[in-house]
Amino acid sequence: MAKGKYCGVVVPMVTPVTEYGKLDTEAVEKIIEMFAQAGVHPLLMGTTGEGNSVSKEDAVLLVKTAAKAAKGRITIYAGLCGTCVSEQFEQGNRFFEAGADVVAATLPSYYALTPEQMEEYYTTLAEALHGPLMLYNITITTHMSIPLDVVKRLADHPNIVGLKDSENNLERLDQCLELIGGRDDFAYFCGCAANSAHALAHGANGIVPSGGNMIPEKYQQLYEAGVRGDKETAERLQKETDAYGQIYQKGFTLGQSLAALKVMMTTRGLCQPWMLPPLTRISAEDEARVLAETKKN
Repeated sequence: MAKGKYCGVVVPMVTPVTEYGKLDTEAVEKIIEMFAQAGVHPLLMGTTGEGNSVSKEDAVLLVKTAAKAAKGRITIYAGLCGTCVSEQFEQGNRFFEAGADVVAATLPSYYALTPEQMEEYYTTLAEALHGPLMLYNITITTHMSIPLDVVKRLADHPNIVGLKDSENNLERLDQCLELIGGRDDFAYFCGCAANSAHALAHGANGIVPSGGNMIPEKYQQLYEAGVRGDKETAERLQKETDAYGQIYQKGFTLGQSLAALKVMMTTRGLCQPWMLPPLTRISAEDEARVLAETKKN
């Protein structure tokens, strides 16, 4: 069963924008209200939220808008990414001032880092931030994997509260939970939605599914089934959510899948289909197909 302060469904929220790239604050408020009603929490400016493409000022506005809309009902996780470490330190603290509860940081990814450099980066960041830090491992974008021995050592830092691991590797997932699972002071979040039921069955504290932007209730049900040990229900919901995820993922690159997800969200009146450069909308033909498949479900 999930333990500790940080647990549950954390949805990597899309960043809704207008045609001209302006943050759509009304859409942010609408999505946050949907999350609060479903009992799930947002991760702002993660990969799904086009975190690398959000300007510094819009990033702070996004956190402020989300925190105000949440009204303390749910936990606000703010994604921190970039390649200039000193700017990351400053931006992370601006997020806390704007109302974030936790900052989740990816590795600076321009240079390949040694394990020692990864550990030093997170240790220094944890000591510079004015609030809790979560490690964010995502090999598909950083092209690096935080070694588990580094994770274990960092888990003992008093200001590092967890790991969001988006590496699609079941062997690593199981090994990680053997190392740091069951702690009250360090949480493990499975960032690969297809492995949600498996992770919860093995003691994960939470899951981070991008599909939660559309069907947060389904993922909350999956989480609840997983933590109470109802494997049959969790596996059924895993299959249902996986099928739903195929609508915006199958045949697309990562960037295209995020655009397709926004198209799906237009059917619920949650946001517009616009993307931040360098990403763009998918083709009109693909948008029509995504809309048709969404309406079938």
